[in-house]
Amino acid sequence: MIRYEHPLNERVRTLMRLEDLFARAGYFAAQDAAQDHHGALLALFEITDVAARADLKTDLLQELERQRQMLSPLRENPQIDQRTLDLLLAEIDAVNAQLLAQAGKVGAHLRDNEWLMAIKQRTAIPGGVCEFDLPAYHWWLHQDPGARRNDLKGWLEPFAPIRAGSAIVLKLLRDNGRASRHTAYRGVFQLMLTTTKVAQLLRLAVARELACVPEISANKYALNIRFIGVSGMDRGAVYDGDVEFELMFCNL
Repeated sequence: MIRYEHPLNERVRTLMRLEDLFARAGYFAAQDAAQDHHGALLALFEITDVAARADLKTDLLQELERQRQMLSPLRENPQIDQRTLDLLLAEIDAVNAQLLAQAGKVGAHLRDNEWLMAIKQRTAIPGGVCEFDLPAYHWWLHQDPGARRNDLKGWLEPFAPIRAGSAIVLKLLRDNGRASRHTAYRGVFQLMLTTTKVAQLLRLAVARELACVPEISANKYALNIRFIGVSGMDRGAVYDGDVEFELMFCNL
């Protein structure tokens, strides 16, 4: 199965973008090649831009506190694994403390670094980081891989509370949903939504061998999914066949 996730509000969309960028930065930073470390820096610059939202840290703090207040009473529920619950609550408390301890805007340590900002500015120009444009960056890329990894680690570490907080919220969101099976007849599926609580995330799974991808549009009243046939990398027309899929509405 291939799983597709569709965020239904801007906050979840931002957290999912950060999740993807943190994974990319971490992967490239762990490698040895200069090209990989360049890729890690590009992801780091994107993290800085996405995390620049003024309300991101506040949103995370409010959501983590709300989850803590909802989860704490479950300590009296004998059907709940108390060890798992205690670990989750301890993790929430630790991340809350780390976020509160952070002064200033998220990513300020990078924006205050003139050398990094010069590289970031040049990356907006096609081919703008060639050795004749940024000789100091060219020198850095030729340093020992371990030294470059240490630099990248130092630049990524201040984002750790944001990454940890986002991971907790997204995990709780993904775990809070019930899957159901549906069929899109001739590639089209529509569903009227009667629930009073608007979903924040849709998770949809389709058989890997089906050459189609979902196009999703949704609001608090209705969900519309069209499965579009694909041929290679080309976008095709609506898939001319029935598509069985798994659907999950997730909410916090």
